[in-house]
Amino acid sequence: MSDLLLYTASAGFESALQVKILPSEHRSHRLHGHSFLARVRAQLPPDWGDGVNLSDALQGQLARCVSTLDYDLLNHHLHVPTDENLTRWIRQHIEVPGIELVGIQSTAHEGADLDVSETAHIWRRYRFESAHFLPNVPAGHQCGRMHGHGFEVILHVRQNLIASDMGLDYDVIDELWSPLNDQLNHACLNDIPGLENPTSEALAAWIWQQLKPQLAELSWVTVYETVTAGCHFDGRHYRIWKEFRFESALRLEQVSSSVRRRQLKGHSYLLRLHLSAELDPVMNWTVDYGDVKSLFKPVYNALDHHLLDEVEGLTGSDSAAVARWIKQQALPVLPMLDRIDLFQTPGCGVILNWGEEGPVLPV
Repeated sequence: MSDLLLYTASAGFESALQVKILPSEHRSHRLHGHSFLARVRAQLPPDWGDGVNLSDALQGQLARCVSTLDYDLLNHHLHVPTDENLTRWIRQHIEVPGIELVGIQSTAHEGADLDVSETAHIWRRYRFESAHFLPNVPAGHQCGRMHGHGFEVILHVRQNLIASDMGLDYDVIDELWSPLNDQLNHACLNDIPGLENPTSEALAAWIWQQLKPQLAELSWVTVYETVTAGCHFDGRHYRIWKEFRFESALRLEQVSSSVRRRQLKGHSYLLRLHLSAELDPVMNWTVDYGDVKSLFKPVYNALDHHLLDEVEGLTGSDSAAVARWIKQQALPVLPMLDRIDLFQTPGCGVILNWGEEGPVLPV
């Protein structure tokens, strides 16, 4: 599969709203407010942006678009200000070519993304605290000891929303999740039938099996085992990811200045590596997160606390060039790698994908 390069941006705004199509007793029928985060993904032509870095140009356009909504009542702009309709409003008002997806996070725990076919990807995030151990790992592996995590789960629902103001109410998803939370929270996962070897992959599949009969629109289950690693499952395929952060400087070629240091800037980059593999029947995982970390370490060390313009083999220091360089360096040691997310600031950067795209993760 050929590479698909998407530029991403995010921008926040503070707004009040009433969703009057909901029953009068519903809390969202009342006047309330959110700290919204808008997100956009687009395939951008190389000459777009008037010479500005494409990621920065996209972020600037999105920020200008949502500034109209900032500190205002959304009902002045939309008759029915649901998350889904907000994504439509942004798509109609933003001056950006090649938009693939527009998303709204109304809180840190819920949101909706709308693609070009009017398919909504609605998600809701939950957290539970549990103990577990992995019984089949080699002697001495840290995961063989009893330990625990603050797990997070995201339930993704896919619905066609042509001519509809909103998809599945988040409250419905909450009701379906509640019995599972009662089983998982403050428990040892190994004691739950079906989770005797409770890897992230096993947990994602177990949750899928419990919910899919009740929620036909369920499209993915995401499990965060830690804040930097997790797994997706869609009923057939497993995908894992591992996150890294690196601190790097880069030179601004567009800036003309007699003072060389004025041409430099830096970012705290967030890098997310996505991998697809078959489930190991003994280990009950696809790839050990620790193996991903150790195999990728030489590539990471070449980037962290360096000037990107001086990294060997790296041509250009924009996010797209860095993502392509990472792919070139990492694939020989991580052949199951099929997507790279690289964000120079939260939600702003690129997605380089040459496999199955997988679900959207919150910023």
